[in-house]
Amino acid sequence: MTYILPPLNALRAFEAAARHLSFKLAAHELHVTPAAVGQQVKALEARLGVRLFERLHKQLILTEAGQIYLPEVSDGFRRIADATARLKPTGAALLQLGVHGGFDLHRLGLAEFRATHPEIGLRVLQPAGLHELIEGKVDVLIARGLGHHPGYRCDRLAEESGVGDWLIAPSGTADCPEISGFRDWLRDLPAKNSLAMRRRRVVGIIRS
Repeated sequence: MTYILPPLNALRAFEAAARHLSFKLAAHELHVTPAAVGQQVKALEARLGVRLFERLHKQLILTEAGQIYLPEVSDGFRRIADATARLKPTGAALLQLGVHGGFDLHRLGLAEFRATHPEIGLRVLQPAGLHELIEGKVDVLIARGLGHHPGYRCDRLAEESGVGDWLIAPSGTADCPEISGFRDWLRDLPAKNSLAMRRRRVVGIIRS
């Protein structure tokens, strides 16, 4: 059976806007602009041939068709999310990490992170940038820049001024356990690396 479906991004824009009754709040949730949400909804209405919203002055109201459509679309997204969650290994939370192309992954100690955090299934996409984060291809991103992105939490990886490497996560998910755990790991890395260097020095002295 072939399913005839509207574009997924347009459905996401409609569902979020309908829940919030606001293009602005939907845009914040989806990490796009209100204009982009409005365009997606307009394209969906054109595709379906029905009006889903009444656009009044500073107010958004669902039409009768929109009220009928919303619970079905929301239930569809919920079913997809639940089915996806059931595919994950038991007890493991999948974390998709994006990293800019010029970053040396050895700095992160990923093998040790995986060994000490078996509850987090870490996957890395490199190169990756803000586009991949906005599109949902990664959950958190290490990017090079100044670290100013409205709607996102930005944590500098090293104490320095000007352009640097930042850990960037959407504000809505920045404090979830797997992202918090990875952020804490990065924060403690300098101490871990310093301890490892001291241990190597001691071993070298003993052997000599």
